[in-house]
Amino acid sequence: MAEDIRDLLHSMKSDLIGSDLKVQIVVVDNTPEEGAWLMFKNNFPEVKYLPQESNVGFGKAQNIGIKSTEAKYHFILNPDAVFPSGERVLQRLFEHMETHPKIGMVGPKLLNSDNSLQYSCYRFPDFWIPLYRRSSLGEFKKNHRKVARYLMHDFNHDRNQPVDWIMGSAMFARGIALEQTGLFDERYFMYFEDCDLCRRFWDANWPIYYIHDIKIKHRHGKGSAKVPGFLSSIMKNPLTRVHIISWLQYMWKWRFKTI
Repeated sequence: MAEDIRDLLHSMKSDLIGSDLKVQIVVVDNTPEEGAWLMFKNNFPEVKYLPQESNVGFGKAQNIGIKSTEAKYHFILNPDAVFPSGERVLQRLFEHMETHPKIGMVGPKLLNSDNSLQYSCYRFPDFWIPLYRRSSLGEFKKNHRKVARYLMHDFNHDRNQPVDWIMGSAMFARGIALEQTGLFDERYFMYFEDCDLCRRFWDANWPIYYIHDIKIKHRHGKGSAKVPGFLSSIMKNPLTRVHIISWLQYMWKWRFKTI
């Protein structure tokens, strides 16, 4: 994790060269390693480092970071992301939002380490989507089509377009929109808090957009999918259980409505 954060911060500093943006970098560390505070102090003194005594979960950690700094925009970003060299990602995200003041949040195109497309924008799920994705039920043609639609395989990822929701790995959000809609729902420990937040943005008339020509590399771990098989994954992978709990919480909160 420390190596991921170092790579991200170095790439972010390079991305800001020549920019006049005033940026406060905040790292909320749910699992601080020994010596982490000293590493930040010596190598990244400009970073506001907020170690937590225990793993408070994704949404709560993001809320801690957002609340720690007043900003016109907040860039919610996973530590396993990297800014490509020379792309001016932050400057261009800022300019895009300044040009489109009615947009509440945007997500850049995410790329895998080999530069292939990483699916990072989705349609709102129905109740059965997680089950189809995790079990042999998804092999039936009808269910397979439903999963493909949810993952937006039919979507042109080379166009800027509004989408239902974007992955929490990279969310560039307008501060005033966050103030109006509220931050992440901390009842989700991990998973579906990003979907939930985007849904509240849409309900508050703050559209969500996918931006194809601003790119970030993301080493997506897919922790809840590392053990194959639905039942085996539930038994052996605690992240699968967390994912299912969040799925049920999300569905109950929104009363099983897809939109």
